[in-house]
Amino acid sequence: MRMSKLFGHTLRQAPSEAQTTSHQLLLRAGMIRPSAPGIYTYLPLGRRVLHNIEEIVRQEMEAIGGQELLMPLTLTSEEVVGDLCRQELASYRQLPTLIYQIYPKFRDEYRARVGLMDAQEFIATEALSFHPDAEDVNGFYPQIYQAYANILQACQLETIAVETEDGHEFIVLCEAGRHTFILCSECPYAAHVEEAKFAKPESPQETERATEKVATPDCTTMAALANYLGVPLDKTLKVVFYATKEGEVIIAAIRGDLNINETKLKNALGIADLYTATEREILAVGAVPGYGSPIGVRGAKLVADDSVLLGCNFVAGANQDGYHLLNVNYPRDFQADILTDIAQAQAGHACHRCRSPLTETPGIEVGHLKGSETIGATYLDQSGKARPIVMGSYGLDLARLMAAVVEQHHDQKGIVWPAPIAPYQIHLVVLGANEEIVAKADEIYADLEGLGYQVLYDDRNESAGVKFNDADLIGVPLRLTLSRRTLEENALEVKLRWQEGRETIGLDELRDEIKRHRA
Repeated sequence: MRMSKLFGHTLRQAPSEAQTTSHQLLLRAGMIRPSAPGIYTYLPLGRRVLHNIEEIVRQEMEAIGGQELLMPLTLTSEEVVGDLCRQELASYRQLPTLIYQIYPKFRDEYRARVGLMDAQEFIATEALSFHPDAEDVNGFYPQIYQAYANILQACQLETIAVETEDGHEFIVLCEAGRHTFILCSECPYAAHVEEAKFAKPESPQETERATEKVATPDCTTMAALANYLGVPLDKTLKVVFYATKEGEVIIAAIRGDLNINETKLKNALGIADLYTATEREILAVGAVPGYGSPIGVRGAKLVADDSVLLGCNFVAGANQDGYHLLNVNYPRDFQADILTDIAQAQAGHACHRCRSPLTETPGIEVGHLKGSETIGATYLDQSGKARPIVMGSYGLDLARLMAAVVEQHHDQKGIVWPAPIAPYQIHLVVLGANEEIVAKADEIYADLEGLGYQVLYDDRNESAGVKFNDADLIGVPLRLTLSRRTLEENALEVKLRWQEGRETIGLDELRDEIKRHRA
Protein backbone atom coordinates (compact mmCIF):
# COMPACT_ATOMS: atom_id res chain seq x y z
CA MET A 1 0.00 0.00 0.00
CA ARG A 2 1.33 3.41 -1.05
CA MET A 3 0.92 5.91 1.77
CA SER A 4 0.04 8.58 -0.77
CA LYS A 5 -3.16 6.58 -1.34
CA LEU A 6 -3.72 5.39 2.23
CA PHE A 7 -7.15 6.26 3.63
CA GLY A 8 -6.39 7.93 6.95
CA HIS A 9 -3.57 10.07 8.26
CA THR A 10 -1.43 10.44 11.35
CA LEU A 11 -1.90 13.16 13.96
CA ARG A 12 0.89 15.12 15.62
CA GLN A 13 -1.12 15.48 18.83
CA ALA A 14 -3.78 13.27 20.36
CA PRO A 15 -7.22 14.79 21.05
CA SER A 16 -7.46 16.13 24.58
CA GLU A 17 -10.27 13.74 25.52
CA ALA A 18 -8.05 10.66 24.97
CA GLN A 19 -6.85 9.63 28.44
CA THR A 20 -5.07 6.31 27.95
CA THR A 21 -1.86 5.58 26.05
CA SER A 22 -3.55 3.14 23.71
CA HIS A 23 -6.37 5.57 22.91
CA GLN A 24 -3.91 8.35 22.16
CA LEU A 25 -1.59 6.27 20.00
CA LEU A 26 -4.32 4.48 18.04
CA LEU A 27 -5.82 7.87 17.17
CA ARG A 28 -2.48 9.47 16.34
CA ALA A 29 -1.33 6.51 14.23
CA GLY A 30 -4.45 6.68 12.08
CA MET A 31 -5.77 3.32 13.29
CA ILE A 32 -9.18 4.44 14.60
CA ARG A 33 -11.48 7.45 14.58
CA PRO A 34 -14.42 8.22 16.90
CA SER A 35 -17.85 7.96 15.29
CA ALA A 36 -19.93 8.53 18.45
CA PRO A 37 -19.22 8.35 22.20
CA GLY A 38 -17.65 4.94 22.78
CA ILE A 39 -17.99 3.90 19.12
CA TYR A 40 -15.07 3.84 16.69
CA THR A 41 -14.39 3.38 13.01
CA TYR A 42 -11.41 1.16 12.25
CA LEU A 43 -9.41 2.86 9.52
CA PRO A 44 -7.52 0.56 7.10
CA LEU A 45 -4.41 0.32 9.29
CA GLY A 46 -6.42 -0.54 12.40
CA ARG A 47 -8.67 -2.94 10.50
CA ARG A 48 -5.61 -4.85 9.30
CA VAL A 49 -4.43 -5.28 12.90
CA LEU A 50 -7.85 -6.47 13.98
CA HIS A 51 -8.02 -8.82 10.99
CA ASN A 52 -4.67 -10.36 11.98
CA ILE A 53 -5.95 -10.95 15.51
CA GLU A 54 -9.09 -12.55 14.11
CA GLU A 55 -7.02 -14.89 11.96
CA ILE A 56 -5.03 -16.02 15.00
CA VAL A 57 -8.35 -16.76 16.74
CA ARG A 58 -9.54 -18.79 13.76
CA GLN A 59 -6.33 -20.83 13.62
CA GLU A 60 -6.49 -21.71 17.30
CA MET A 61 -10.20 -22.48 17.32
CA GLU A 62 -10.00 -24.70 14.28
CA ALA A 63 -6.96 -26.47 15.73
CA ILE A 64 -9.24 -27.86 18.46
CA GLY A 65 -12.12 -28.62 16.13
CA GLY A 66 -13.99 -25.33 16.28
CA GLN A 67 -16.38 -24.38 13.49
CA GLU A 68 -17.12 -20.75 12.69
CA LEU A 69 -20.64 -19.45 12.24
CA LEU A 70 -22.43 -16.13 12.63
CA MET A 71 -25.57 -15.76 14.72
CA PRO A 72 -28.03 -12.88 14.43
CA LEU A 73 -27.74 -10.04 16.91
CA THR A 74 -31.45 -9.35 17.12
CA LEU A 75 -32.04 -12.23 19.53
CA THR A 76 -30.33 -13.10 22.78
CA SER A 77 -27.58 -15.69 22.58
CA GLU A 78 -29.50 -18.05 24.83
CA GLU A 79 -32.51 -18.06 22.51
CA VAL A 80 -30.43 -18.54 19.38
CA VAL A 81 -28.16 -21.20 20.87
CA GLY A 82 -30.97 -23.21 22.42
CA ASP A 83 -32.92 -23.17 19.17
CA LEU A 84 -29.85 -24.12 17.13
CA CYS A 85 -29.06 -27.05 19.36
CA ARG A 86 -32.61 -28.33 19.21
CA GLN A 87 -32.43 -28.22 15.41
CA GLU A 88 -28.89 -29.50 14.82
CA LEU A 89 -27.85 -31.72 17.74
CA ALA A 90 -29.90 -34.87 18.22
CA SER A 91 -27.53 -37.70 19.19
CA TYR A 92 -24.70 -38.37 21.60
CA ARG A 93 -22.60 -39.14 18.51
CA GLN A 94 -22.56 -35.41 17.70
CA LEU A 95 -21.13 -34.48 21.08
CA PRO A 96 -18.92 -32.83 22.05
CA THR A 97 -18.83 -30.07 19.44
CA LEU A 98 -17.41 -26.54 19.38
CA ILE A 99 -18.72 -23.52 17.49
CA TYR A 100 -17.48 -19.94 17.53
CA GLN A 101 -18.19 -16.58 15.98
CA ILE A 102 -16.43 -13.22 15.57
CA TYR A 103 -18.92 -10.38 15.69
CA PRO A 104 -19.72 -6.89 17.06
CA LYS A 105 -21.06 -6.64 20.60
CA PHE A 106 -22.38 -3.82 22.75
CA ARG A 107 -21.91 -3.00 26.41
CA ASP A 108 -24.12 -0.77 28.52
CA GLU A 109 -21.32 0.53 30.75
CA TYR A 110 -18.47 2.06 28.84
CA ARG A 111 -15.89 4.82 29.18
CA ALA A 112 -15.62 6.94 26.06
CA ARG A 113 -12.30 8.50 27.07
CA VAL A 114 -10.33 5.25 27.17
CA GLY A 115 -10.92 4.22 23.56
CA LEU A 116 -11.01 0.53 22.71
CA MET A 117 -10.22 -0.45 26.30
CA ASP A 118 -13.91 0.12 27.16
CA ALA A 119 -15.81 0.90 23.97
CA GLN A 120 -19.59 0.74 23.72
CA GLU A 121 -19.38 -1.23 20.47
CA PHE A 122 -16.53 -3.70 20.12
CA ILE A 123 -15.45 -6.77 18.18
CA ALA A 124 -15.47 -10.01 20.15
CA THR A 125 -15.17 -13.72 19.65
CA GLU A 126 -17.49 -16.12 21.44
CA ALA A 127 -16.99 -19.86 21.54
CA LEU A 128 -19.55 -22.39 22.76
CA SER A 129 -18.95 -26.07 23.39
CA PHE A 130 -21.75 -28.62 23.75
CA HIS A 131 -21.40 -31.77 25.84
CA PRO A 132 -23.34 -34.75 27.15
CA ASP A 133 -22.68 -33.77 30.77
CA ALA A 134 -20.74 -31.41 33.05
CA GLU A 135 -17.91 -33.93 33.43
CA ASP A 136 -17.32 -33.80 29.70
CA VAL A 137 -17.19 -29.98 29.86
CA ASN A 138 -14.49 -30.26 32.51
CA GLY A 139 -12.56 -32.69 30.33
CA PHE A 140 -12.65 -30.27 27.39
CA TYR A 141 -11.81 -27.21 29.47
CA PRO A 142 -7.97 -27.57 29.31
CA GLN A 143 -8.13 -27.54 25.49
CA ILE A 144 -10.05 -24.28 25.25
CA TYR A 145 -7.92 -22.78 28.02
CA GLN A 146 -4.76 -23.60 26.09
CA ALA A 147 -6.25 -22.28 22.84
CA TYR A 148 -7.00 -18.93 24.47
CA ALA A 149 -3.57 -18.86 26.08
CA ASN A 150 -2.06 -19.49 22.62
CA ILE A 151 -4.04 -16.61 21.12
CA LEU A 152 -2.82 -14.20 23.76
CA GLN A 153 0.74 -15.47 23.47
CA ALA A 154 0.68 -15.11 19.66
CA CYS A 155 -0.38 -11.48 20.13
CA GLN A 156 2.51 -11.13 22.62
CA LEU A 157 0.11 -9.91 25.26
CA GLU A 158 1.10 -10.57 28.85
CA THR A 159 -1.93 -11.64 30.85
CA ILE A 160 -2.73 -13.27 34.16
CA ALA A 161 -5.27 -16.08 34.42
CA VAL A 162 -7.54 -15.22 37.33
CA GLU A 163 -9.63 -17.95 38.90
CA THR A 164 -13.35 -17.24 39.10
CA GLU A 165 -16.18 -19.17 40.69
CA ASP A 166 -16.89 -21.07 37.47
CA GLY A 167 -13.76 -20.71 35.33
CA HIS A 168 -11.03 -18.21 34.53
CA GLU A 169 -10.60 -14.66 33.34
CA PHE A 170 -7.57 -13.45 31.42
CA ILE A 171 -6.65 -10.00 32.67
CA VAL A 172 -4.16 -7.35 31.62
CA LEU A 173 -2.61 -5.30 34.39
CA CYS A 174 -2.75 -1.61 33.44
CA GLU A 175 -3.62 1.75 34.96
CA ALA A 176 -6.55 2.06 32.56
CA GLY A 177 -8.20 -1.01 34.09
CA ARG A 178 -11.57 -0.47 35.77
CA HIS A 179 -11.22 -3.36 38.23
CA THR A 180 -8.87 -4.09 41.11
CA PHE A 181 -7.13 -7.44 41.34
CA ILE A 182 -5.36 -9.15 44.18
CA LEU A 183 -2.09 -10.88 43.28
CA CYS A 184 0.34 -12.92 45.31
CA SER A 185 3.86 -11.52 45.31
CA GLU A 186 5.36 -15.02 45.00
CA CYS A 187 2.95 -17.69 43.73
CA PRO A 188 0.55 -17.52 40.71
CA TYR A 189 -2.54 -16.80 42.81
CA ALA A 190 -4.67 -13.97 41.40
CA ALA A 191 -8.32 -13.01 41.87
CA HIS A 192 -10.79 -10.16 41.60
CA VAL A 193 -10.75 -8.13 44.78
CA GLU A 194 -14.45 -9.02 45.15
CA GLU A 195 -13.62 -12.73 45.29
CA ALA A 196 -10.05 -12.89 46.59
CA LYS A 197 -9.19 -15.11 49.53
CA PHE A 198 -6.41 -14.61 52.06
CA ALA A 199 -4.96 -16.25 55.13
CA LYS A 200 -6.53 -14.56 58.14
CA PRO A 201 -4.14 -14.22 61.07
CA GLU A 202 -5.21 -15.92 64.26
CA SER A 203 -5.47 -13.97 67.49
CA PRO A 204 -3.81 -15.41 70.58
CA GLN A 205 -5.98 -18.07 72.16
CA GLU A 206 -7.22 -17.54 75.70
CA THR A 207 -9.56 -19.17 78.15
CA GLU A 208 -13.09 -17.99 77.58
CA ARG A 209 -14.25 -15.52 80.20
CA ALA A 210 -17.72 -14.41 81.24
CA THR A 211 -19.21 -11.46 79.40
CA GLU A 212 -19.07 -8.09 81.12
CA LYS A 213 -20.79 -4.83 80.18
CA VAL A 214 -18.61 -1.71 80.28
CA ALA A 215 -19.29 1.95 79.61
CA THR A 216 -17.74 3.20 76.37
CA PRO A 217 -18.95 6.78 75.89
CA ASP A 218 -18.64 8.23 72.38
CA CYS A 219 -17.05 5.01 71.04
CA THR A 220 -19.16 4.63 67.92
CA THR A 221 -16.27 3.55 65.66
CA MET A 222 -13.98 0.55 65.91
CA ALA A 223 -10.88 2.76 66.11
CA ALA A 224 -12.36 4.86 68.91
CA LEU A 225 -13.42 1.74 70.80
CA ALA A 226 -10.03 0.04 70.52
CA ASN A 227 -8.26 3.21 71.59
CA TYR A 228 -10.56 3.79 74.56
CA LEU A 229 -10.24 0.24 75.89
CA GLY A 230 -6.57 -0.18 74.91
CA VAL A 231 -7.17 -3.35 72.90
CA PRO A 232 -6.02 -4.27 69.37
CA LEU A 233 -8.61 -4.23 66.60
CA ASP A 234 -8.42 -8.03 66.24
CA LYS A 235 -9.91 -8.24 69.74
CA THR A 236 -13.05 -6.42 68.64
CA LEU A 237 -16.13 -7.57 66.77
CA LYS A 238 -17.55 -5.34 64.04
CA VAL A 239 -21.09 -5.51 62.66
CA VAL A 240 -22.65 -3.83 59.64
CA PHE A 241 -26.41 -3.68 59.11
CA TYR A 242 -27.96 -4.19 55.68
CA ALA A 243 -31.46 -4.67 54.31
CA THR A 244 -32.88 -6.47 51.31
CA LYS A 245 -35.47 -5.05 48.93
CA GLU A 246 -38.00 -7.35 50.66
CA GLY A 247 -37.26 -5.57 53.94
CA GLU A 248 -35.26 -8.31 55.68
CA VAL A 249 -32.46 -6.99 57.91
CA ILE A 250 -29.06 -8.61 57.47
CA ILE A 251 -26.40 -8.38 60.17
CA ALA A 252 -22.86 -9.00 58.94
CA ALA A 253 -20.34 -9.70 61.70
CA ILE A 254 -16.57 -9.77 61.29
CA ARG A 255 -13.43 -9.37 63.38
CA GLY A 256 -12.62 -5.71 63.87
CA ASP A 257 -9.30 -5.69 62.01
CA LEU A 258 -11.00 -6.86 58.79
CA ASN A 259 -13.52 -5.32 56.41
CA ILE A 260 -16.64 -6.82 54.86
CA ASN A 261 -16.67 -7.67 51.16
CA GLU A 262 -20.21 -6.95 50.02
CA THR A 263 -19.88 -9.11 46.92
CA LYS A 264 -18.96 -12.12 49.06
CA LEU A 265 -21.80 -11.26 51.41
CA LYS A 266 -24.36 -11.11 48.59
CA ASN A 267 -23.03 -14.37 47.17
CA ALA A 268 -23.36 -16.02 50.58
CA LEU A 269 -26.97 -14.86 50.78
CA GLY A 270 -27.70 -15.75 47.17
CA ILE A 271 -29.08 -12.29 46.37
CA ALA A 272 -28.11 -9.57 43.90
CA ASP A 273 -28.73 -6.41 45.91
CA LEU A 274 -28.19 -5.17 49.45
CA TYR A 275 -28.85 -1.77 50.95
CA THR A 276 -27.60 0.01 54.04
CA ALA A 277 -30.15 -0.49 56.76
CA THR A 278 -31.89 2.58 58.13
CA GLU A 279 -31.76 3.50 61.80
CA ARG A 280 -35.41 2.52 62.08
CA GLU A 281 -34.72 -0.94 60.59
CA ILE A 282 -31.76 -1.44 62.94
CA LEU A 283 -33.77 -0.49 66.03
CA ALA A 284 -36.63 -2.76 64.91
CA VAL A 285 -34.48 -5.89 65.36
CA GLY A 286 -33.27 -4.84 68.80
CA ALA A 287 -29.91 -3.38 67.82
CA VAL A 288 -28.50 0.10 68.42
CA PRO A 289 -26.55 2.05 65.76
CA GLY A 290 -22.96 2.64 66.86
CA TYR A 291 -23.24 0.08 69.62
CA GLY A 292 -24.71 -2.85 67.73
CA SER A 293 -23.83 -6.53 67.89
CA PRO A 294 -25.46 -9.89 67.06
CA ILE A 295 -26.23 -10.52 70.71
CA GLY A 296 -29.89 -10.41 71.63
CA VAL A 297 -31.19 -9.29 68.23
CA ARG A 298 -34.40 -10.75 66.82
CA GLY A 299 -35.92 -11.07 63.38
CA ALA A 300 -32.67 -10.51 61.47
CA LYS A 301 -30.46 -12.87 59.50
CA LEU A 302 -26.89 -13.09 60.80
CA VAL A 303 -23.96 -13.76 58.46
CA ALA A 304 -20.64 -14.09 60.28
CA ASP A 305 -17.18 -14.15 58.79
CA ASP A 306 -15.15 -17.19 59.78
CA SER A 307 -12.65 -14.85 61.47
CA VAL A 308 -14.92 -15.01 64.53
CA LEU A 309 -13.44 -18.48 65.03
CA LEU A 310 -9.87 -17.14 65.01
CA GLY A 311 -9.94 -15.49 68.41
CA CYS A 312 -11.90 -15.23 71.62
CA ASN A 313 -13.04 -12.79 74.31
CA PHE A 314 -13.98 -10.15 71.74
CA VAL A 315 -15.32 -6.71 72.52
CA ALA A 316 -18.73 -6.25 70.90
CA GLY A 317 -21.59 -3.78 71.09
CA ALA A 318 -24.07 -4.18 73.93
CA ASN A 319 -27.00 -2.88 71.84
CA GLN A 320 -27.27 -0.07 74.38
CA ASP A 321 -26.12 3.52 73.89
CA GLY A 322 -22.69 4.09 75.42
CA TYR A 323 -21.97 0.45 76.31
CA HIS A 324 -20.04 -2.54 74.95
CA LEU A 325 -19.61 -6.11 76.08
CA LEU A 326 -16.28 -7.68 76.97
CA ASN A 327 -15.45 -11.36 76.41
CA VAL A 328 -17.92 -12.16 73.64
CA ASN A 329 -17.30 -15.58 72.12
CA TYR A 330 -18.62 -17.58 69.21
CA PRO A 331 -20.68 -19.78 69.30
CA ARG A 332 -21.33 -19.43 73.02
CA ASP A 333 -22.85 -15.96 72.88
CA PHE A 334 -24.31 -15.80 69.38
CA GLN A 335 -24.86 -18.16 66.45
CA ALA A 336 -24.79 -17.28 62.77
CA ASP A 337 -27.32 -18.34 60.18
CA ILE A 338 -24.40 -18.43 57.73
CA LEU A 339 -20.76 -18.79 58.75
CA THR A 340 -18.42 -18.23 55.81
CA ASP A 341 -15.73 -16.02 54.32
CA ILE A 342 -17.05 -12.49 53.77
CA ALA A 343 -13.78 -10.62 54.36
CA GLN A 344 -12.19 -8.13 51.96
CA ALA A 345 -8.67 -9.05 50.83
CA GLN A 346 -6.19 -6.21 50.49
CA ALA A 347 -2.53 -5.52 49.93
CA GLY A 348 -0.38 -6.77 52.78
CA HIS A 349 -2.61 -9.70 53.70
CA ALA A 350 -1.06 -13.15 53.44
CA CYS A 351 -1.74 -15.39 50.44
CA HIS A 352 -3.97 -18.28 51.48
CA ARG A 353 -1.79 -20.63 49.42
CA CYS A 354 1.81 -19.71 50.17
CA ARG A 355 1.48 -17.07 52.93
CA SER A 356 3.45 -14.47 50.93
CA PRO A 357 2.20 -10.85 50.91
CA LEU A 358 -0.62 -9.96 48.56
CA THR A 359 -0.60 -6.89 46.32
CA GLU A 360 -3.35 -4.84 44.68
CA THR A 361 -3.27 -3.61 41.11
CA PRO A 362 -5.73 -2.22 38.53
CA GLY A 363 -6.45 -4.38 35.50
CA ILE A 364 -8.95 -5.17 32.81
CA GLU A 365 -10.42 -8.41 31.50
CA VAL A 366 -9.72 -9.38 27.89
CA GLY A 367 -11.17 -12.89 27.98
CA HIS A 368 -13.19 -15.29 30.06
CA LEU A 369 -13.83 -19.02 30.29
CA LYS A 370 -17.01 -20.14 32.01
CA GLY A 371 -18.17 -23.53 33.13
CA SER A 372 -21.22 -25.62 32.40
CA GLU A 373 -24.87 -24.64 32.04
CA THR A 374 -27.93 -26.18 30.43
CA ILE A 375 -29.65 -24.41 27.52
CA GLY A 376 -33.06 -26.06 27.25
CA ALA A 377 -31.98 -28.53 24.53
CA THR A 378 -31.63 -32.31 24.74
CA TYR A 379 -29.90 -35.17 22.94
CA LEU A 380 -30.56 -38.90 22.86
CA ASP A 381 -28.01 -40.99 24.73
CA GLN A 382 -26.89 -44.52 23.78
CA SER A 383 -30.04 -46.01 25.27
CA GLY A 384 -32.31 -43.57 23.42
CA LYS A 385 -33.10 -41.53 26.52
CA ALA A 386 -33.35 -37.74 26.23
CA ARG A 387 -30.75 -35.92 28.32
CA PRO A 388 -29.92 -32.21 28.62
CA ILE A 389 -27.11 -30.78 26.53
CA VAL A 390 -24.55 -29.02 28.72
CA MET A 391 -22.74 -25.96 27.37
CA GLY A 392 -19.44 -24.24 28.16
CA SER A 393 -18.97 -20.62 27.06
CA TYR A 394 -15.77 -18.71 26.32
CA GLY A 395 -15.11 -15.20 25.03
CA LEU A 396 -12.43 -12.67 24.04
CA ASP A 397 -12.83 -8.92 23.57
CA LEU A 398 -10.64 -8.49 20.48
CA ALA A 399 -10.89 -4.70 20.42
CA ARG A 400 -9.75 -4.49 24.03
CA LEU A 401 -7.04 -7.04 23.26
CA MET A 402 -5.78 -4.78 20.45
CA ALA A 403 -5.69 -1.77 22.77
CA ALA A 404 -4.02 -3.78 25.53
CA VAL A 405 -1.23 -4.78 23.14
CA VAL A 406 -0.57 -1.08 22.53
CA GLU A 407 -0.55 -0.45 26.29
CA GLN A 408 2.21 -3.04 26.63
CA HIS A 409 4.06 -2.43 23.34
CA HIS A 410 4.91 1.22 22.83
CA ASP A 411 7.61 3.76 23.48
CA GLN A 412 7.84 7.55 23.45
CA LYS A 413 7.76 7.58 19.66
CA GLY A 414 4.70 5.43 19.08
CA ILE A 415 3.37 1.89 18.79
CA VAL A 416 5.68 -1.13 18.56
CA TRP A 417 3.43 -3.80 17.03
CA PRO A 418 4.33 -7.46 17.59
CA ALA A 419 5.02 -8.96 14.17
CA PRO A 420 2.06 -11.42 14.11
CA ILE A 421 -0.54 -8.65 14.32
CA ALA A 422 1.26 -5.66 12.77
CA PRO A 423 -0.72 -3.93 9.98
CA TYR A 424 2.17 -4.53 7.57
CA GLN A 425 5.35 -6.57 7.72
CA ILE A 426 7.65 -3.99 6.12
CA HIS A 427 7.61 -0.19 6.06
CA LEU A 428 9.49 1.02 2.98
CA VAL A 429 10.60 4.65 3.09
CA VAL A 430 12.00 6.54 0.11
CA LEU A 431 13.87 9.80 0.76
CA GLY A 432 14.14 12.30 -2.07
CA ALA A 433 12.18 12.96 -5.25
CA ASN A 434 14.97 12.13 -7.69
CA GLU A 435 13.55 10.04 -10.52
CA GLU A 436 16.29 7.42 -10.19
CA ILE A 437 15.65 7.01 -6.46
CA VAL A 438 11.88 6.86 -6.90
CA ALA A 439 12.17 4.36 -9.74
CA LYS A 440 14.41 2.10 -7.65
CA ALA A 441 12.06 2.36 -4.66
CA ASP A 442 9.11 1.42 -6.89
CA GLU A 443 11.10 -1.58 -8.10
CA ILE A 444 11.94 -2.69 -4.56
CA TYR A 445 8.29 -2.26 -3.55
CA ALA A 446 7.15 -4.45 -6.44
CA ASP A 447 9.82 -7.07 -5.70
CA LEU A 448 8.87 -7.29 -2.02
CA GLU A 449 5.18 -7.67 -2.81
CA GLY A 450 6.11 -10.27 -5.40
CA LEU A 451 7.86 -12.23 -2.66
CA GLY A 452 4.62 -12.21 -0.66
CA TYR A 453 5.48 -9.51 1.88
CA GLN A 454 2.89 -6.99 3.08
CA VAL A 455 4.51 -3.61 2.50
CA LEU A 456 3.54 -0.09 3.52
CA TYR A 457 5.37 2.14 1.03
CA ASP A 458 5.89 5.77 2.05
CA ASP A 459 6.06 7.42 -1.36
CA ARG A 460 4.78 10.80 -0.14
CA ASN A 461 6.51 14.08 -0.88
CA GLU A 462 7.44 14.69 2.74
CA SER A 463 10.64 15.36 4.67
CA ALA A 464 12.74 12.58 6.17
CA GLY A 465 11.69 13.71 9.67
CA VAL A 466 7.99 13.44 8.90
CA LYS A 467 8.39 10.02 7.29
CA PHE A 468 10.52 8.59 10.12
CA ASN A 469 8.20 10.00 12.79
CA ASP A 470 5.18 8.45 11.07
CA ALA A 471 7.00 5.13 10.71
CA ASP A 472 7.76 5.09 14.43
CA LEU A 473 4.20 6.14 15.27
CA ILE A 474 2.55 3.44 13.12
CA GLY A 475 4.93 0.82 14.48
CA VAL A 476 5.54 -1.66 11.61
CA PRO A 477 8.27 -4.08 12.80
CA LEU A 478 10.80 -3.67 9.95
CA ARG A 479 11.72 -0.39 8.25
CA LEU A 480 13.69 -0.20 5.01
CA THR A 481 14.97 3.17 3.82
CA LEU A 482 16.25 4.06 0.36
CA SER A 483 18.06 7.38 -0.06
CA ARG A 484 20.57 8.93 -2.43
CA ARG A 485 23.41 7.75 -0.17
CA THR A 486 22.22 4.16 0.08
CA LEU A 487 21.44 3.99 -3.65
CA GLU A 488 25.01 5.09 -4.44
CA GLU A 489 26.14 2.16 -2.29
CA ASN A 490 23.57 -0.14 -3.96
CA ALA A 491 22.15 -0.69 -0.48
CA LEU A 492 19.24 -0.08 1.90
CA GLU A 493 19.16 1.05 5.50
CA VAL A 494 17.46 -1.49 7.80
CA LYS A 495 15.95 -0.77 11.23
CA LEU A 496 13.87 -2.90 13.57
CA ARG A 497 11.17 -0.83 15.29
CA TRP A 498 12.12 -1.91 18.80
CA GLN A 499 15.86 -1.29 18.35
CA GLU A 500 17.76 2.00 18.18
CA GLY A 501 20.52 0.74 15.92
CA ARG A 502 20.44 0.69 12.13
CA GLU A 503 22.47 -1.21 9.58
CA THR A 504 23.04 -1.13 5.85
CA ILE A 505 22.54 -4.13 3.59
CA GLY A 506 23.23 -4.61 -0.08
CA LEU A 507 20.28 -4.67 -2.44
CA ASP A 508 21.45 -7.99 -3.81
CA GLU A 509 21.24 -9.40 -0.26
CA LEU A 510 17.79 -8.01 0.42
CA ARG A 511 15.82 -11.26 0.21
CA ASP A 512 18.07 -13.20 2.61
CA GLU A 513 18.50 -10.26 4.99
CA ILE A 514 14.76 -9.70 5.36
CA LYS A 515 14.31 -13.35 6.24
CA ARG A 516 17.05 -13.01 8.85
CA HIS A 517 15.59 -9.86 10.40
CA ARG A 518 12.10 -11.34 10.52
CA ALA A 519 13.21 -14.66 11.98
